[in-house]
Amino acid sequence: MILLDTHIWIRWLLPTEPLPKNLTDLIETADGLAVSSISCWEVILLEKFNRIELPLPVDEWLKEASEGSDVAVLPIDEKIASLAGRLPYHHKDPADRFIIATSIVNDAELISLDSCFPLYVELTDLLITT
Repeated sequence: MILLDTHIWIRWLLPTEPLPKNLTDLIETADGLAVSSISCWEVILLEKFNRIELPLPVDEWLKEASEGSDVAVLPIDEKIASLAGRLPYHHKDPADRFIIATSIVNDAELISLDSCFPLYVELTDLLITT
């Protein structure tokens, strides 16, 4: 299973800023795809504050972006929340720490282009950036 960072999920599904071909190929040939449930929250906020424009109302887009694209939405459980709270503060985005913790707890590879993610040694064998 490959976990998609929020921006990767959005860019994969919206044609406005396409992903590099190698990442698109990796996503489209993966055995399984997932996002953290915190990514749904991030998409809602991005749309609410006009940082992204979706082709559908946000709730419909989220349903299509998950169910319609065979992307599992992984819930935040106690293990993930605990790890997210204990991860180093390499940057200030708490949502990213939940995504990182989701990857670690589920032993899922994580695709992200976030420049801070490589700072997390906990992701050494899981992070895909290119």
